[in-house]
Amino acid sequence: MKLYTSNRAPNPRRVRWVMAEKGIEDVELVEIDIMVGEHKTAEYRTRVGVPHVPALELDDGTTISESIAIGRYLEALYPEPNLFGADAREQAVIEMWTRRCEFYLANPIMLSVRHSHPALAALEAAQMPQLADYNRVAAEKFMKTLDRRLAEHEFLAEDRFSIADIVAVVGLDFARLIKYRPPEELAHLARWLETCRARPAAKAGA
Repeated sequence: MKLYTSNRAPNPRRVRWVMAEKGIEDVELVEIDIMVGEHKTAEYRTRVGVPHVPALELDDGTTISESIAIGRYLEALYPEPNLFGADAREQAVIEMWTRRCEFYLANPIMLSVRHSHPALAALEAAQMPQLADYNRVAAEKFMKTLDRRLAEHEFLAEDRFSIADIVAVVGLDFARLIKYRPPEELAHLARWLETCRARPAAKAGA
């Protein structure tokens, strides 16, 4: 298998982190330079279907894009350690928190960074500072929700590390490109973030 990835983008890091947690070493990493538009070439679009990274090309030629879909596929092949839920209840709870973290934290942070970092202007038709500010405020609102959750739980979804934590940490780490730090008063969020960043697998592609 081949993973089309980019060290410049946050979503591929989610997959590399999943691979590192599971000790997956038999997937070839193919670096795609999104800053020069390699993900927009006709060859890449034909293979993947969309100009996005990451994408996982299987041995039979099937290509899967979207980081969570790739993570689910890898979990089916390498079930341990479990990251997506061991039974129906866990799967639903982890999915719930993963979607919340993606919609209300990771995506707003991504938009805030892309519309405020000068070097990322190449990825947008036009950077809009007001959009960056709006999304930062939206992300911080959800950070308060996470802080309340983490006051009573070690990790976001279950009593162990899961894909929900990966999605949230990668989103927050992407904000470091603009030297952003979560509000200091969110002490539980800070504790959790330090715990997750200390995991050996957190360094995968960081």
